[in-house]
Amino acid sequence: MALVTVDEKHEESSTSTLDALWVLYDRVLRVDPTDPDDPGRDRFILSKGHGPAAYYAVLAAKGFFPESELPGFLTWGSRLGSHPDRIQVPGVEASTGSLGHGLALGVGTALAVRARSLTEVRVLVLCGDAELNEGSNWEAILLAPHLGLDNLTLLVIDNHSSSIAMGPWEDRIGSFGWDVAGANGHDHEALASALSQRSLGCLNAVIADIPEGEW
Repeated sequence: MALVTVDEKHEESSTSTLDALWVLYDRVLRVDPTDPDDPGRDRFILSKGHGPAAYYAVLAAKGFFPESELPGFLTWGSRLGSHPDRIQVPGVEASTGSLGHGLALGVGTALAVRARSLTEVRVLVLCGDAELNEGSNWEAILLAPHLGLDNLTLLVIDNHSSSIAMGPWEDRIGSFGWDVAGANGHDHEALASALSQRSLGCLNAVIADIPEGEW
């Protein structure tokens, strides 16, 4: 993360996700950097794709591509662009960055996983609090319980950057039929516990709170 410079306008979008991303790839997701296309892998979608620096750092640390590529972030010819590219970057499940698309992609992915009878595979989607201003996310939040997609987990990084008051998240998202848990967004133990637990027969959401000034 020390490679992120003032030229990257979404620095806080990355730094606020770093702890959660590390916990996901270190303790929660069943993924293998030597076989990133394994059909039995868990699927992770970074809907908050406009701030991918932390994502790249974690993928490199876990062996999906060489760490030597990190200094090329945002430079001409580098595959590490300002939005993650699923064709270019190993381990990236979806090309994201246009706000509001990731959770809908997660719903489709969860449906596809279920259609292939991959019952152990989880689909996790990371959104930002301000990104939930987009109406398409709420359409997905409404649709997913209707489809019974209990293999889908939504992780919201709440760094209090939204200009529209959206909370309390537990009440708002819970009212659509999701089981909602909260955790301090910097507390690895709390994040791991919340993200590892699944309420069978119910969709799961985790709200990772990042106190203002601690991005």
